Amino acid sequence: MTGLTILFLRACLALLAMPIYLLSFLGIWEPFCKKVFFPYFLERVAVIHNRKTKKQKQELFRNLPDFTGPSGELKLLEIGTGCGANFQFYPPGCKVTCSDVNPNFQQGLSRSMSKNQHIHYERFLTAAGEDLHQVPSGSVDAVVCTLVLCSVQSVSKTLKEAQRVLRPGGVFYFLEHVAANPSSWKLFWQQVCHPTWKLVFDGCCLTREIWKDLEEANFSELKLQHISVPLPWTPIKPHIIGYAVK
Repeated sequence: MTGLTILFLRACLALLAMPIYLLSFLGIWEPFCKKVFFPYFLERVAVIHNRKTKKQKQELFRNLPDFTGPSGELKLLEIGTGCGANFQFYPPGCKVTCSDVNPNFQQGLSRSMSKNQHIHYERFLTAAGEDLHQVPSGSVDAVVCTLVLCSVQSVSKTLKEAQRVLRPGGVFYFLEHVAANPSSWKLFWQQVCHPTWKLVFDGCCLTREIWKDLEEANFSELKLQHISVPLPWTPIKPHIIGYAVK
């Protein structure tokens, strides 16, 4: 019965979003979403999300300097940089390589860079998280991935690439929205919203149990915590936050 209810409510939501479904059918929505809508939307949502998670992010990245490499420089790769929402939390002098599968965040990224001149920007790579071949193996001290694993093609392949580019003893930081608890109303509504949400928000999946991928990724140490981010009227309140050491 629950399955039928979910299908019915999904159909109702699809009717409400019919113009977007039609644009998608005509091949118009995806390029518009990637070039215009999603960069505009993400930059504004990032401000709200940062405000709601500021204390958690400050605590998360507090030990970043501890992972400075033997050279005395902290080399960091961010997967799915977007508009640079994490820059303000990085320590001074940190050398950052930015990467994103979508190259259309440049305006927002430039604004974040100008506001955060305490860090050094190495380069920007147009690359998917599953294929970071432009980054040599064992060449970075830290990899950061926030609100990205929800939309990659393969979480496990992205984590393998993160491990590959990290030096031994390097660290992987994450903050991701995830599936709610089984049999909860939150998960019910995530299942209802999932198809339309994924279409509208450039492949973002609501029901991934990303903590399981992290647990299976064979990091030597994993610090993971489930939290709820107060984002009213959205299906993305459940999050995981933490770091893993190679």
